[in-house]
Amino acid sequence: MQKTAVSTSPTQSAVPRAPQTEPAKAAAPLREMVIPACPELLVALRKEMSKEDPDPQVVASIASRDVAMSAALLRTANAPYYARSRAATSVSEALGMLGVRMAEKLLTAILMRQAVGTNSPVLAHFWDTSTRRALAMTHIARQLFGVDAELAYTCGLFCHVGIPILMQGVPGYAATLAQALAQDDRSFTATENAAHKTDHAVVGSLVARTWNLPASIVQAVRLHHDFTVLQDTAVDSEVRSLVAMALLAEHLVAMHEAAPAQPEWKQYGPVCLSYLNVTSGELEIWLDALHGPFDSVSMG
Repeated sequence: MQKTAVSTSPTQSAVPRAPQTEPAKAAAPLREMVIPACPELLVALRKEMSKEDPDPQVVASIASRDVAMSAALLRTANAPYYARSRAATSVSEALGMLGVRMAEKLLTAILMRQAVGTNSPVLAHFWDTSTRRALAMTHIARQLFGVDAELAYTCGLFCHVGIPILMQGVPGYAATLAQALAQDDRSFTATENAAHKTDHAVVGSLVARTWNLPASIVQAVRLHHDFTVLQDTAVDSEVRSLVAMALLAEHLVAMHEAAPAQPEWKQYGPVCLSYLNVTSGELEIWLDALHGPFDSVSMG
């Protein structure tokens, strides 16, 4: 698969908070960071979905060109959560049951997984968790009405995409990842930077930029572990909302997966709830609503 090599030098890895601020944190460049090119099928899918009235047959044709995408559409359409009276037996039937917008989300996740890839057992559930995070951000956006739900989904999907890329391209990153997940006294990205002079937020923003995603997603991915931005009026309000929503989504997924509360949630959860004007009671209601969609996620 075609990939684009991007050196994480200071001039290339910087995604500033605002045009006049924040130099790159990757002060010492890695030798070379390989950023996957945006898959051709995803380019075609995005082109069709950008139309005012996307053609379901075109979307079905794109999905049918890849076995994994076809299988994912059928598996999702026939999941117990949807309780269909009869099973879908073709891509077109599955698309008709799910709708083009849901199909777009699912196909994007599959293509992203194929482009980035990883066989590491440490990341066995990475892609399922990423998809659940994206679904959670979509749900949150629909409750708050302040951020486009499609934008929120894509942001959730890309938040941690730098992790598998670092896992594949940086010696010793697996140990750093384990350390970052276990530490309570230092942020995730601080642990990464201490070991490798870069972090998954920087790398993830490079992927988002290489794939020509909207600037707000590039910036939100870059800043999603920096909660000081919530008080920084130089940062676009949509970006700040995405950063806060990402932590809420991460917490919702952790609760669903019965994972321990993360240090970031303990420290910044109340700040993010306050910023979005969300109560802990609403969070519980959202979790109940998301159990079904979360359970239906399996990228295979």
